[in-house]
Amino acid sequence: MLVVTVSLSFFTWTVFWPQDVPYSSLGPLGALAKHCVDYHYPVLYYGWFLTWLIHLFEALFALKVCSDKGIDSTSTRLLWFAQTFLFGFASLGLLLKYKPGGRSKRQ
Repeated sequence: MLVVTVSLSFFTWTVFWPQDVPYSSLGPLGALAKHCVDYHYPVLYYGWFLTWLIHLFEALFALKVCSDKGIDSTSTRLLWFAQTFLFGFASLGLLLKYKPGGRSKRQ
């Protein structure tokens, strides 16, 4: 999830404050980012919005999965929604792997 956070932060920085990015200090990534900013800025700009739109749909899908798996707690569902919105498939994958079990029986 750290990779997602760093990547989206760099993407946001590159889209909204491209003049402040130290491209020369970032090696090949900086060269690629500079090229994209110089020659393909509209793709970056609309791609940024598309990225967050995809994260929104993943988060809404996470709510559906919570419902299907019997997660009824509003706060838990809200946390899954927020986490999936911020981290995307990295979080959704954890939710999809979750197998709800019955309560353990005490003897």
